[in-house]
Amino acid sequence: MTMSETIHLTEYLFRRLREAGLQAVHGVPGDYNLLMMDYIVPTGLEWVGNCNELNAGYAADGYARVKGIGALVTTFGVGELSAINAVAGSYAEMAPVVHIVGTPKRAMQMRGAKLHHSVCSGKPSDFTMFAEMYSKITVAQENLWDASTAPGQIDRLIRECVIQSRPVYLQVPADMVTEPIPAAALASPLDLSPPVNDREAEQEVCDIIVERISNAKQPFILIDAGTSRYGLANEADELVKSTGFPTATTPFGKGIADETLPNFHGIYASLGQGTYVPYVESCDLIINIGPVHSNVNTTCFTTIPNPNVSIVFDQTCITIDGRVYNIFPKGVLRRVLDHLQDTMLSFWRYPKLPDQRAALKRIPSVISTDALTQDIFFKRMSHFFQPGDIVLTETGTASNGGRDFVFPQNVSMINSGVWLSIGYMLGAAQGVTLAQRNMGSQGRTILFIGDGSFQVTAQELSTIIRKKLSVIIFLINNDGYTIERLIHGMNEEYNDIAMWRYLDSPSYFGAPSDDSYPVFTARVQTWGELDGVLSRENFQRGPGLRMVELMMGVSDCTESLRLFLQMYASRKE
Repeated sequence: MTMSETIHLTEYLFRRLREAGLQAVHGVPGDYNLLMMDYIVPTGLEWVGNCNELNAGYAADGYARVKGIGALVTTFGVGELSAINAVAGSYAEMAPVVHIVGTPKRAMQMRGAKLHHSVCSGKPSDFTMFAEMYSKITVAQENLWDASTAPGQIDRLIRECVIQSRPVYLQVPADMVTEPIPAAALASPLDLSPPVNDREAEQEVCDIIVERISNAKQPFILIDAGTSRYGLANEADELVKSTGFPTATTPFGKGIADETLPNFHGIYASLGQGTYVPYVESCDLIINIGPVHSNVNTTCFTTIPNPNVSIVFDQTCITIDGRVYNIFPKGVLRRVLDHLQDTMLSFWRYPKLPDQRAALKRIPSVISTDALTQDIFFKRMSHFFQPGDIVLTETGTASNGGRDFVFPQNVSMINSGVWLSIGYMLGAAQGVTLAQRNMGSQGRTILFIGDGSFQVTAQELSTIIRKKLSVIIFLINNDGYTIERLIHGMNEEYNDIAMWRYLDSPSYFGAPSDDSYPVFTARVQTWGELDGVLSRENFQRGPGLRMVELMMGVSDCTESLRLFLQMYASRKE
């Protein structure tokens, strides 16, 4: 085989990732992956060098949630373990991230050489222990040890990542980077098509569902985060519109449903104003799409639908009234929608459920000189959002407050419903806004983050600036870990943090002093000051970094969060 008929293994890897939709690679260089780095830009990908591997993992996760696939490159040992928290979060919350690890040369591994970045025991297990750790938090793992099998391994890994919407793990030994493989291997397109059901089985389940929908007297649709992860968002949207059934999302599923529809009734929760748990508990049909039944997402397990009246669409099965059908849901949902076009549903009057859009008109009035409060702030921010925006709310008071947002059409949200790793959202915002730019979107990336969380990953602001990414950041300065204070230790030192000069950070992190990358900063303490910032045309639109520091009380939070934490503290299990 001539050299023209072969390509280097790493070129194959990055070209396949590009074929799967990836346009940027996050990560940190290290001596075991440096040679690999030379192939990223020539294969049409953008390199995003992050400040550390944890932040890179967060950014790759945020990128993946928007783009459909993300990638992270680290070095063996120290690099991959720095990223393991982020990858575990991607696994828990279903983000399709390919984690590529540059490892030592194969001969060194086989003889158990005492190498740097290993635990240096002199045993071959030094080079397998980290892969064993990753096997617990990734859905597929490969080690490119043999050039003849490597293309198939790469293709399988990318497929599993995309189809399962979860992270995968790939080891590339340093001496495998330039191994030649047949260029013809690229001729066959990647198979990323979803699994196909047996047509008869699909029709059988479809018929049962259509009958249940047609006969329902008191129905309800609950949309959760798995709806988008399993590729069911379009089908769910059609179902909500075609049935007219009362619909809500979980906190983790917010931003998936069209919140302008008259049958959309906000977030289903058992605390706070406007709850409608009694209605749901007496339903004879609950269509539950993509459920994630964590304690945070179900208000301490109080909003898990009754399985005996539920049709549950999971990733690889559908459960109807407690009976499990091992069938992929997308094809079934499509058939159901086709049948519903020919089915006359009897529309009846539902009990009065909360009207989110009407709630926008009932936001309490404020006095311009009054201090900001979270109970009102998040409700008022609903008027700021525009179609195309992606809104991120960091774990803590911001995430809880974001439940009060009322979105226009085509606004999506990224929050955390399971992993809740503070600091995630700043890194994720970098990945999200880069994905927006890669896709040619005019939508804004808007981040709400607390001061404590910001301090965990603050360095990533420098990556946002270096890559000239456009982000709006609302930083809630409530002088410490307020959510932890509310749980326990209101005045304890362990919930204190340093009082940073947050608005100086863009300068410190390298923001140019000319107009090549606009930076706007403001500190606001009153409603009048906030309105003054939000009304600025150059704040609402335009490139660059816009950072607003919101001064709020140390113990201030929404009433719903206070009630949730009281419930959380009182539960014994």
